[in-house]
Amino acid sequence: MTLSPDEFRKRIRTGMHTGPTSGFCNGFVQANLAILPKEDAFEFLLFCQRNPKACPVIDVTDIGSPVPKLSASGADIRTDLPKYRVYRNGELVDEPSDLMDYWQENLVAFLIGCSFTFEEALIRNGIPMRHNEEGVNVPMYRTSLETVPAGKFSGPTVVSMRPIRNEDVVRAVQVTSRFPSVHGAPVHIGKPEEIGIRNLSRPDYGDSVTVRDGETPVFWACGVTPQAVAMHTKPGLMITHAPGHMFVTDLKTERLGVI
Repeated sequence: MTLSPDEFRKRIRTGMHTGPTSGFCNGFVQANLAILPKEDAFEFLLFCQRNPKACPVIDVTDIGSPVPKLSASGADIRTDLPKYRVYRNGELVDEPSDLMDYWQENLVAFLIGCSFTFEEALIRNGIPMRHNEEGVNVPMYRTSLETVPAGKFSGPTVVSMRPIRNEDVVRAVQVTSRFPSVHGAPVHIGKPEEIGIRNLSRPDYGDSVTVRDGETPVFWACGVTPQAVAMHTKPGLMITHAPGHMFVTDLKTERLGVI
């Protein structure tokens, strides 16, 4: 079933879709979410500016507004993602299906580019996505790659991993490098232990996938990084998407690609 972003968001809003969003609304940009009180918003925006691979900003809402005017003017951040995470002082306290009980008039929402967006381009180039084949969420890992601090915000970079056939690795780099607004080229290829990942079968977020003979694990910076940052720096409040449960914008993927 082919749905427009607006139709897909309506299904989420009414509880008809509650799972991960990978593979839906091909051709449209998906985004990670981070919501903070206005007193923390500038430092977080600076953090994103200093860490564009992990946190490429797609849109920022006005203070107190749940509407992402530049990326989906008819949407509501409070209801249009399948699942959210609420962190207080670095602790995960809830995973609600909407934010109506948590929204405050001093909150600012950041939409951050998501690697689900470039998966369509990889598939068009004959590079399959194992997590889609196996019907699970993409595996994500905290790494030993430190982000560049900004004010109170710092912590480890989170990466997503996709097994790529050895002969396709160069092409995967070429394809994804065209999409810097959704994490761009990989940050690491092969040898997960070199970036502090001890066991590929035990991701910190998402689900494990099969890595077959003749394949190389390839790692991209991930928009779940703010969740690791929240646990590390412990802001009073940070609300995020649940990993893999993204916001689907009205922006066409082709608008973010570079030649």
